[in-house]
Amino acid sequence: MNLCALKEIRACESNGTHTILVSHAAGAAASGKGSTLDDKINRRELLGAGLAGATGALLRPIASVPKPRRVVVWSEGTAPKSVYPHDINAAIAEGLYVLSGWEVSTASITQQDQGLPDDVLGNVDVLIWWGHERHGDVTDDLVARIVARVRDHGMGFIATHSAHYSKPLKALLGTPCGWKGGYEDDGSKVEIVVMAHSHPIARGVKDFVVPHTERYGDPFEAPQPETLIFDGIYTLPNGTHQNAQQGMVWRIGKGRVFYFQPGHEGYPIYFQPEIRQVVRNGVRWCGSRR
Repeated sequence: MNLCALKEIRACESNGTHTILVSHAAGAAASGKGSTLDDKINRRELLGAGLAGATGALLRPIASVPKPRRVVVWSEGTAPKSVYPHDINAAIAEGLYVLSGWEVSTASITQQDQGLPDDVLGNVDVLIWWGHERHGDVTDDLVARIVARVRDHGMGFIATHSAHYSKPLKALLGTPCGWKGGYEDDGSKVEIVVMAHSHPIARGVKDFVVPHTERYGDPFEAPQPETLIFDGIYTLPNGTHQNAQQGMVWRIGKGRVFYFQPGHEGYPIYFQPEIRQVVRNGVRWCGSRR
């Protein structure tokens, strides 16, 4: 008898790819002349089937992975470490890490090119800005590049608290951006009142209280906003009250701008869950293209 070969053929499909497994088992066989049915399998047909399956798998469309959007949180490094051990940019960024589809990073005026070289700024979808003592140290070149990214390329810009007086926000809005009602760091309580419930920045946010903050008083020297999202009622230490706008938005060229007043460096406001929800919503809205 001739040596017989046992061929086991399996056609498998896994993740859209056909896999053909062929195993050979040799053994001594009894004497005899004919060949078994397995011996008559056409190998060309077998290989042809495998190639056809593999080709079909290659021709199937492959789902593309969306490119993550990028948000950079910038600050000047002057917040007290007793309140913000890793500065305000790190505290804000910490609240953004839960955002799906977003790459979160921080930048500072102390870094090369003040934290925003062309290869970084040119890939930013939303820039969050906090400044207080070093507004004047921000270079005019950086301000011009930020304004161009917003107006011409649709980058979103979020200014928070004392960044109302930052050079980028003033350049974008074209006004002094001062608070004519004055500034008072007296630890007042402020109730944040949602005025535009249907706006995406107010999604999931109800009226809430910031226990202690620095107080800015209306009127605000800025253009009429597209939407006033949050108003505010301060309760002063003496029990009297004062109203002031807390959150408003504009569209500048192709970009979106959001100013949010709460966030003084002397109080742990950026760790408050409601504040973090507002900032996350702001990133989503400012990062949406027209």
